Amino acid sequence: MMRRRPVVFVVGNRSRGDDALGPLLLERLSAWQDDEGGSRVFEVIDDFQLQIEHALDLTDRPLALFIDAGVATPAPFTFNLLAPGASSATHSTHALPPAAVLAVFREVAQVAPPPSFVLCVRGESFELGDGLSAGAQINLEAAWLLLRELGRRPIESAWREVAGCAAVGNAIGPALAEAAQTSV
Repeated sequence: MMRRRPVVFVVGNRSRGDDALGPLLLERLSAWQDDEGGSRVFEVIDDFQLQIEHALDLTDRPLALFIDAGVATPAPFTFNLLAPGASSATHSTHALPPAAVLAVFREVAQVAPPPSFVLCVRGESFELGDGLSAGAQINLEAAWLLLRELGRRPIESAWREVAGCAAVGNAIGPALAEAAQTSV
């Protein structure tokens, strides 16, 4: 069976302040894929939160990426390799963490899930009716630069290299944030 495109799960709620970070990254990703000559690097799944059924969307994927806003995430973001069932130390505002989706896939499919990563963008305010905070806007710009680079090289080794950096959120993130501020 032919492998499908890498899958990107975007979770978040536009009506809850910085929880809109995921959907805002989705907008940029969709426009970027359209601008790249209609090339659809990723298949994107957009939802308010991860559900057990999302495990089936991992079937025959070369890579998976989960994007969400985080409450206690170091600014501007973290980018990590995931393992099924691994602890996710409350990185998200959602009940089912990405590692649990991977564990469900492994249990149902009886095979290892595809190499999977999480891009968690730091949020500050998640109140119903709030707009995006100033800090989250800066973090969004940094995360977008990383996401675009991941889209340019959608291969496991490249993503592992980025995730393997000693302090992605502390080293790469601020550099990307600075670049984003100067390009705005």
